[in-house]
Amino acid sequence: MPPTGLLPGHYRRKRPYIYSDSEIERLVDAASRLRSTEGLKGHTFSTVFGLLAVTGLRVSEALALDRKDVDLQQVILQIRRTKFGKSRLVMVHETTRQALANYVSRRDRVVHRPATSAFFLSEQGERVKGGAARYNFAKVSRQLGLRAATTNCRHGHGPRLHDMRHRFAVRTLLGWYRAGIDVEREMPKLTTYLGHVHVHVTCWYIEAVPELLELAARRLESPVERKT
Repeated sequence: MPPTGLLPGHYRRKRPYIYSDSEIERLVDAASRLRSTEGLKGHTFSTVFGLLAVTGLRVSEALALDRKDVDLQQVILQIRRTKFGKSRLVMVHETTRQALANYVSRRDRVVHRPATSAFFLSEQGERVKGGAARYNFAKVSRQLGLRAATTNCRHGHGPRLHDMRHRFAVRTLLGWYRAGIDVEREMPKLTTYLGHVHVHVTCWYIEAVPELLELAARRLESPVERKT
């Protein structure tokens, strides 16, 4: 048996990077200008990045979407048996529906005989891979100065594509606190929407972001202040 303390007692999650609205707009715009033979590449990745920002989906969940999973009439995404085997329905805003519909129109003009039922396609008609999404995200992030320039075709360290999910969760919680909504009561809804297994996983965002932690502390103090 190894001696006590030899191994870390628990996993420490990396503090999330919370993108500003301006940074999201610039990332999506830069992605739309990615060059390719048929011009689909830019539309694909700008739509993927935008979808992640407004829904909080995992990268793997967005890229695993099949055509049948995207209901543009009911404005619902069906996320099938992803992490921990959980499935869920994700409702999206009308503006997101329109962006997805625009992508479908462009995709179908370029790819006539796709080799897969995937919603997001490469120009070869294949499902977009996670590695390609992360590579192109790093590429545009470096162009915008969010990642430091590097050599050997590397794109450096810095904000990650997965931080889009963190941004969605944090902004939702901030909105609830600022509106005076009972966050403890509403937290299970966010947990379900994000596909977390337990509420305490979602609660991690409160301690990970100083502004959220401060708002939560104020909420705990307020009943005491009213009594005094």
